[in-house]
Amino acid sequence: MTDPLNACLPAEPVLCAGVDLAWQSAKNPSAAALGLVLSGSGSSAATLKLTQIHPRLFGIDQVLAVLSEPLLHGVAIDAPLIINNTIGMRSAERELSRAYGSRKAGCHPSNLSLYPNPQSAELARRFTQQGFAHLAAPGLRFQIECYPHPALIEIFNLPERHRYKKGLAADRRTGQAELGELLASLSSHPRLKLALNDHAAQITQASYIESLRGAALKSNEDALDAIVCLYIAALYAEGSKSTTFGNVEHGYIWIPRPGFQA
Repeated sequence: MTDPLNACLPAEPVLCAGVDLAWQSAKNPSAAALGLVLSGSGSSAATLKLTQIHPRLFGIDQVLAVLSEPLLHGVAIDAPLIINNTIGMRSAERELSRAYGSRKAGCHPSNLSLYPNPQSAELARRFTQQGFAHLAAPGLRFQIECYPHPALIEIFNLPERHRYKKGLAADRRTGQAELGELLASLSSHPRLKLALNDHAAQITQASYIESLRGAALKSNEDALDAIVCLYIAALYAEGSKSTTFGNVEHGYIWIPRPGFQA
């Protein structure tokens, strides 16, 4: 179901966050990024000003600790936030895979047999306790489940999934450098500009990525994913057109469809 939002950014900056959450978040590192969304004036674009990146977070308590900003308005999380099916795929995953499978951006299944007591659902529950509603109406504190692969396809009008996670280390470095170039290009975006801080600018640069090996390369991938999730959160706050696959009762995935290119 396509559900274009009509949110209007307030005059004051809006603090958003993006989280690349590891499946086994107590054993494997997650990453988070925070930034301020500033409304444009007249015909000028809104701007997402990245302020913080936190790689190598272990467990949801560490994620929540870095997102404990009292003015946090919304968060986009790359992880299944609502799982109540015992086996198979969630309906959101089936719907999204039908839409993006031919572009190599389908979903893996999420269910309680594969992931009993999922930490992602616990993270969502704790955000709900703090007043962040799933798919909240404009102006309210929100949390959304996102999926970077199809979101990147829509944001950059890519023919298919951008490959930066699989293959040999050299392939992953090349993919990360290409993703970094795409993210850097958002600095001149006609609708939502991305302003990177010095650290974020460094981790998007090919010369820096080429120097990375082993765990450092994976950590950089997580940080780039967190930036993508942050940009998705800012698009939600800004009122991007979108498609929501599934529903809040059985699980959903929110994909921006802004209808423009960087």
